[in-house]
Amino acid sequence: QVQLTESGGGLVQTGESLRLSCVASGIIFRIGTMGWYRQAPGKERELVAAATSGGRINYADSVKDRFTISRDNAKNTVYLQMNSLKPEDTAVYYCNAGDKYVAMDYWGEGTLVTVSS
Repeated sequence: QVQLTESGGGLVQTGESLRLSCVASGIIFRIGTMGWYRQAPGKERELVAAATSGGRINYADSVKDRFTISRDNAKNTVYLQMNSLKPEDTAVYYCNAGDKYVAMDYWGEGTLVTVSS
């Protein structure tokens, strides 16, 4: 099993920045792609950004040029640097990791990001 622990959420004002962190523990060698999803009230969970173990990255159009995902494989950690935050970025942000060997995803418990206008 893989456990994911997020941190870094909070309340900020429009235009400010936050950095989310997600540390993986457990059976680390199973982890492939790591990423961040978010779920706003009344909406479905959506992909924000993902990074493969080989370094390929993709972003949701809504966060391109504002958010940056990075991985530190030595620390089993993935980060999400969020700049120029907007009220519409308000959501619970979930860390996600894909299993390289079976069709399974691991999820963190989520961290709340609130952006006030």
